[in-house]
Amino acid sequence: MDSRTQTFEEQRWRLFGLAYRLLGSASEAEDMVQETYLRWSRAAEAVEEPAAWLTKVVTNLCLTHLTSARARRESYVGPWLPEPVLTSGGPLGPLETVEQRESVSLGVLVLLERLSPAERAVFVLREAFGHSHAEIAGVLGIEEAHSRQLHRRARAHVGEARKRFDSDAEQHRRIVRGFLAAAVEGDVATLERLLAEDAVASADGGGTVPAVRRPVRGRVQVARYLRGLHNRPEMAAVTFEFAEINGEPAALAWWRGGGGLFGIITAELTGGRVTAVRTLVNPGKLAYVAAQLGTSAPGMIEL
Repeated sequence: MDSRTQTFEEQRWRLFGLAYRLLGSASEAEDMVQETYLRWSRAAEAVEEPAAWLTKVVTNLCLTHLTSARARRESYVGPWLPEPVLTSGGPLGPLETVEQRESVSLGVLVLLERLSPAERAVFVLREAFGHSHAEIAGVLGIEEAHSRQLHRRARAHVGEARKRFDSDAEQHRRIVRGFLAAAVEGDVATLERLLAEDAVASADGGGTVPAVRRPVRGRVQVARYLRGLHNRPEMAAVTFEFAEINGEPAALAWWRGGGGLFGIITAELTGGRVTAVRTLVNPGKLAYVAAQLGTSAPGMIEL
């Protein structure tokens, strides 16, 4: 490996993490990182600050791509959810702080859809990667004051709806594990006990797999919805495992007999209660995690 390629490879996980947070899609993030590599390999001039150069290129590629991606999502069949990623030992690198784990959670990625592309870029660069507004201004080609304004606007749009991980990480994990186990078993009593009164359940089938096309709202309604999923005939042909997805425990449903990944269930926790349940069954959204687990099996945990 030559020194130029080695320099890029040292930055790859960071570039992927940035692109993923900007796009909410692992497969699209990989495409942006690959295009960044091609531009890096063709760059004739000597780059004095490779990390800054690569950050600028991948960010602006993502902004261009995000404009068309958002247009596609407006015509998406049913709720659009981000593409999940296996995070324990995965391509996003170490998620050592609360802020790092929060920034890749499905809940936060959904909230980032509220932002304009420029707001999202400033928010991610500032909140997830700790860049100064001077650095962000250089990446985006704007004034530093404009970066500050975009950041204030982004924080206001995300606002109080922004989910925070509970300070007690083990308690957070224990509650989520218990909820997912109850969902797998169809334990309505436990589901109702752990669900918040205003809980919301959504499912992403992408129009290719049957899934509820409108969010289910309310504690009792969400519990009944999950019980209904448990009672579906195909569940007899499914087995469950548990993994760390986007920094949090998730239930992975597999077709028995090596038939492949059927779906992923995640739960968002706020104040000790589950406020959001997200189910992904769109095969296109499951391919990345399936590939991760097909080559190796990092991140598997026991509930």
